[in-house]
Amino acid sequence: MAQENKTTDYFKQTIQSYLQRRAQEDELFAPRLANPKKNIDDCITFILNYVKESGCNGFADDEIYSLAMHYYDEDDIDIGKPLQCKVVVNHTIVLTEEEKAEARRKAMQKATDEAYAKLTKRNSPKKDETQKSNSLTLF
Repeated sequence: MAQENKTTDYFKQTIQSYLQRRAQEDELFAPRLANPKKNIDDCITFILNYVKESGCNGFADDEIYSLAMHYYDEDDIDIGKPLQCKVVVNHTIVLTEEEKAEARRKAMQKATDEAYAKLTKRNSPKKDETQKSNSLTLF
């Protein structure tokens, strides 16, 4: 569930960043974005309902951005009901140096743990050998 919220939050941030850039570049759009009757959550609900109704699983960035713009352009628009879904944004995520170092550290720790587990498993006596040495035979 946390992963779903994380991906949906990233989607929301991506749309919001686009809209803010657009408002800075387009003086006619800026007042529409500032409309107190509009908000990013309803915008996302509108986009998700449109995507669901279309039956398609993938869209170009420009198509999604156009839907966001359409939501803010229309005064009276049916956004639909809020949906519980997972949104995947197919963008390259740029990591900070700290995030890269942390990912590298985790990968090294995982590799070390796996190598250690293999070594201890290989060097431990097998179950059958342990049982044979502990049992007495008369013949």
